[in-house]
Amino acid sequence: MSSSLYERVRNCSAHRKPRDENKDYILANPAEFAHLVQFAFDVADKDSHKACWILEIVAYEKLEWFLAPLDFICTNLSKLNDESAIRPISKICQLLVDAHFEKSETGISLSQEQLQKIIEADFDWLIGDTKVAAKAYAMRTLFVIGKHVDWIHPELKTILDKDYQHHSAAYKAAAREILKKLSRIP
Repeated sequence: MSSSLYERVRNCSAHRKPRDENKDYILANPAEFAHLVQFAFDVADKDSHKACWILEIVAYEKLEWFLAPLDFICTNLSKLNDESAIRPISKICQLLVDAHFEKSETGISLSQEQLQKIIEADFDWLIGDTKVAAKAYAMRTLFVIGKHVDWIHPELKTILDKDYQHHSAAYKAAAREILKKLSRIP
């Protein structure tokens, strides 16, 4: 990774403008994308979550760039432990799964092993002590996968029903949305 990218990421704040500026830098310098992915999963670096913020914004514009590092990303999902990293990566997982099942023009095609690792991470985030945004992304992702993997919807429903009373209004709103969709499935 170039020292320029490292400094850019290190100095990035949570405000939208600096994240957009860093996204624009990556889009203008695609060779840096692989380094950004590596940095995002370097959990030993206290600033790695900032790389995750930038990756999320890049994903909205260049999801196809995630094809090359898919194995690396999926293999390292379970290593994430920083809430500020988990939220954007859980959103990226949602975008990847949506693109996979929609057969989008991005060409995203997840292997069974990659899907399994996303499923595991999403269930861990859903039942673990993560914040609401990551849980909401996880339940939405699991709902989509569950249309194609039989055992997911019953497990998801069980977890949402059990945990519903113990969470915030934001969690309950997301859970209601998914439970409503689950109730329409025969």
